[in-house]
Amino acid sequence: MTNTIDFRPVILAGGSGTRFWPRSRRAHAKQVLALDGERSMLQQTVERLKPIAGLEKIWVIANEYLAHEIAGQLKGMPAGQIVREPVARNTAPACGLAAFLIERQNPDAVLGVFPSDHVIADEPRFLKALQKGIAVAAAGDNIVVLGIEPTRAETGYGYIETTDYTRDDSALHVRRFIEKPNQNRAGDFLAAGNYFWNSGIFLWSARTLANAVREHLPETAPLLETIAAAYGTPQFDEVFRAVYPKCENISVDYAVLEPRSAKGEHLSHLYCIRADFSWNDLGSWASLYEYQLETRMRGDAEGNVAESNGHMALDAVNNYIYSPHKFVALVGVKDLVIVDTEDALLIVRRDHSQDVGKIVKELGLSGRTELI
Repeated sequence: MTNTIDFRPVILAGGSGTRFWPRSRRAHAKQVLALDGERSMLQQTVERLKPIAGLEKIWVIANEYLAHEIAGQLKGMPAGQIVREPVARNTAPACGLAAFLIERQNPDAVLGVFPSDHVIADEPRFLKALQKGIAVAAAGDNIVVLGIEPTRAETGYGYIETTDYTRDDSALHVRRFIEKPNQNRAGDFLAAGNYFWNSGIFLWSARTLANAVREHLPETAPLLETIAAAYGTPQFDEVFRAVYPKCENISVDYAVLEPRSAKGEHLSHLYCIRADFSWNDLGSWASLYEYQLETRMRGDAEGNVAESNGHMALDAVNNYIYSPHKFVALVGVKDLVIVDTEDALLIVRRDHSQDVGKIVKELGLSGRTELI
């Protein structure tokens, strides 16, 4: 069904990945690291899309620090489809710019937004859910989100509340988007059965997204259209640098999806595709530890996960170690993250790993930019 649909994946790869410091740096951020295999997170994202979209159809929104590395990792991708943001302006301007660029080529093209740093197993199931979503997005002024079947009362993800109304046995109307809940609410969501984790994967026609940006970001939309109009001209870089910083700094969830859901499920044209593939948003060292432990990629009998030149643990449990060039000995410690690179050493409790980004901020304030 989707064979005749012009599908254009847009991969968001502009993040700085500060919670994976010290491995993640400005010019070598999380999305271009190989955190769970031989290929980088970005390369894995592109590979899983290739069965339904070749490199000539894929766009990457990056930043100026990463563009060169990304071009090297994605050989064969048209250079003009690696769009380098001069400043970070969150996901709404990034998605909006892609919509205006693609709308000028084919307003009916279905634009898919994909984070560059997620782990997805069961790729046939992923593609099946994605193709369903593409068909729904192409059928009208519809916005589609892939919702992950929750397997636990997770407090680290956003949720999607759906109605019981089904469309072609594959799409549910979205009632609302919910920010990360506390443990009790997450438990209620899991028990209810009509809540899904928000994967951050969205599908819509270029026209639908462009019009949504025009409606909900009326000051930013003309700026993005100005940039898109300059694309392919000698003035593009100059216009991009001058205009993009004026765009509102806001996520696409807040800017477009939540206002749409407020219209009511039958008026919003917001749909959720149930997705039952294995999915992980690797957002911190703790989540990487949990993922590698669950998938048995690494790990000893005491729950220590190590990527190192050997390790020994005495009365030490549930630690994550990254030290590719050194042997690591652990004695009497538990629940630590230890990351050793050439110029920096991180030691943090796993339950504080979400705060690692604060170190990067402090390094910037103290002038230690060589460590960023």
